[in-house]
Amino acid sequence: MARSVSAYICQSCGAQSRQFFGRCAACGSWNSLVEQAQPAGRDGRTDRFRQPTESGGDAPAPKRSTPIQDQGTPPLARLDTGFSELDRVLGGGLVPGALVLLGGDPGIGKSTLLLQVAQAMAGHCSVLYVSAEESAQQVRLRWRRLVTPSLQEKTSASANRLPREEPPSSGGGLQLLAETDLDRVLEELEALRPAVAVVDSIQALHDPNLSSAPGTVAQVRECAAALQRLAKHHGVALVLVGHVTKEGVLAGPKVLEHLVDAVLTFEGDRFASHRLLRAAKNRFGATYELGVFEMRDGGLAQVTNPSELFLGGGEPSSGTATIVAFEGTRPLVVELQALVSTTSYASPRRTATGIGTNRLHQILAVIEKHLGLPLSRFDCYLAVAGGLQVDEPAGDLGVAAAVVASYRDLILPPDTVLIGELGLGGQLRPVGQLEQRLQEASRLGFTRAIVPKGTGLGVSEAALGLQLLESSSLAEAIVGALGVNPAEE
Repeated sequence: MARSVSAYICQSCGAQSRQFFGRCAACGSWNSLVEQAQPAGRDGRTDRFRQPTESGGDAPAPKRSTPIQDQGTPPLARLDTGFSELDRVLGGGLVPGALVLLGGDPGIGKSTLLLQVAQAMAGHCSVLYVSAEESAQQVRLRWRRLVTPSLQEKTSASANRLPREEPPSSGGGLQLLAETDLDRVLEELEALRPAVAVVDSIQALHDPNLSSAPGTVAQVRECAAALQRLAKHHGVALVLVGHVTKEGVLAGPKVLEHLVDAVLTFEGDRFASHRLLRAAKNRFGATYELGVFEMRDGGLAQVTNPSELFLGGGEPSSGTATIVAFEGTRPLVVELQALVSTTSYASPRRTATGIGTNRLHQILAVIEKHLGLPLSRFDCYLAVAGGLQVDEPAGDLGVAAAVVASYRDLILPPDTVLIGELGLGGQLRPVGQLEQRLQEASRLGFTRAIVPKGTGLGVSEAALGLQLLESSSLAEAIVGALGVNPAEE
């Protein structure tokens, strides 16, 4: 009989070791090795592959593989989730047989979003919602609050006489299973064979064949692999909820991200109202799309015009500039806020929220070199309104204008947008998709735009409804925006 041996498995990367160490040799994380019992392997190798014959005879013909050109090409029928923002991030909807991993901070609204999606999809297909962290009663209470507000209002008048119960048809094709045992979840999926299944969450499932605790590397890996095999075999679109560590990455081994077809992240401050949905990986679509939601009393609502969400809308103030950023195929008008104040330390502070700190350092160096402003003696704080992350260089001109306006205590015209990439020589470089950016600014009521020279637009200013001020350098753009030379006292 094979005796049991112990192995130490890293809970961060899944690396195995025969001896305990305080630090994992593979990923470098401390105190992440956990001892797990494993059966000893049999001596010798299994003869899985047929050895070639000495006579050199003909190789056997393939049994199941066919030439790729002979493969059928059926149309890819995606499933509509009922939320256009989620469909945008997924690339057009859920693909049958695909695995989607949704991660986010605790309390951000992952379960709320998936329960609303499950209810919306239950109207045209069968959906199974597996709750491994909450009881069936808890999920049903949230379901009543999220997807049946009208029924609650209708029954409020008779609440003192009868308990408020929804009609049986209000759930449609939505089935609920509160279970943590992997075998029972697989049995339910095999019996129902739904079009869509949601597992909340993968870290809470437990495989009884393994001795480790739920949430460990072995449990997460084996549970996800078993669900993947069933989903691929029966064509079930499977959505998994994953926990996030304190470092902000998905908990569990990295193999879990390689196992699934799409990895979505739900971002945003849980004390704010809006949420951002991004795709870190997507085998069936682009990874640069952005979905915007807003948390309300009745659950998450789609934000079809996110530009209004990222605009301040208050009284104009010094150090405020407006740019047009691109997230995937969507232009977003965003407000930037800068604050320049005298430093009380030997080294000035540089703090940026929503934009890279290294990018801010580079822009401040260009301003000091080519405009002559002594910013090395001042603290500089920069923030993007709404919590949006602006990674593209098209916002460089807006950042520079906001910093200069705060330094001179001037107010930029509120009807002006600034678009352009800033070079190290102080020149402005053209940016992509300029026409779509200008159209979005014109739609929101802006009347003037400062852009790099030589953009080559195919439409006129009259067609756009904007007055274009083309500039070749940072100094020329700042003068056009503020109306004064920032180098003059």
